[in-house]
Amino acid sequence: SSLAGVILRMKSLHLGSVEEFPFLEAPPKKAIADGYALLGELNAVDESNELTPIGQALARLPLDPRIGRMILEARDRQCLHEVLIIASALSGQDVRDRPLEHQQAADEKHKKFDDEKSEFIGILKLWQWIEQGRGVHGHAPSHGQEQGGGQGSDSHKLSNRQQEQRLRDSFVSVRRVREWRDIHSQLHTVVAEHGWRLNGSPATYEQLHLAMLAGLLGNIGLKSDDDEWY
Repeated sequence: SSLAGVILRMKSLHLGSVEEFPFLEAPPKKAIADGYALLGELNAVDESNELTPIGQALARLPLDPRIGRMILEARDRQCLHEVLIIASALSGQDVRDRPLEHQQAADEKHKKFDDEKSEFIGILKLWQWIEQGRGVHGHAPSHGQEQGGGQGSDSHKLSNRQQEQRLRDSFVSVRRVREWRDIHSQLHTVVAEHGWRLNGSPATYEQLHLAMLAGLLGNIGLKSDDDEWY
């Protein structure tokens, strides 16, 4: 597992250098270097590996540093509502089921959650579709996309049994949806404890993706100018 969170906590608690800390079993040097590299990527430490203001703010969040970084950026870019939904999805397993014997049927059912530009918008569509079955109105995705249609796309509340059947019919795992909602609720609590306000109006595509990018810089592909590699 990544040591970025451990290094962050140790620095914020002034426990001295992680390299010199008397662990019973010291982590490999490469793991420590990778932890620092991730913290550098998140702008949580400076060139001399000291905590930046962002690092100090991250250390106060009981979250994976990547997820925490997205949330800090979302707070500043007024897109906390959307980023909390996506960050909680990224913190657990994909709720979409794709059983071996029904892959094609599952793909068909999942098409209504697809967005041609962004998987993140797809996650928001999926959340909205789940919430519609619970009779809850959230922010619509902010680009005039059509909501996932089908049964339950009006806003009457289904019984728990009906909602669970609706999820299963669309190859969405009831158990994992429960976990997603639990994590989302925990992130909400963290945000509320810090007194951060959710955005009242839907975030734009750019606001949302710039916030996500702050925690995912290491995931950017780069094509070499000279050679055939990424």
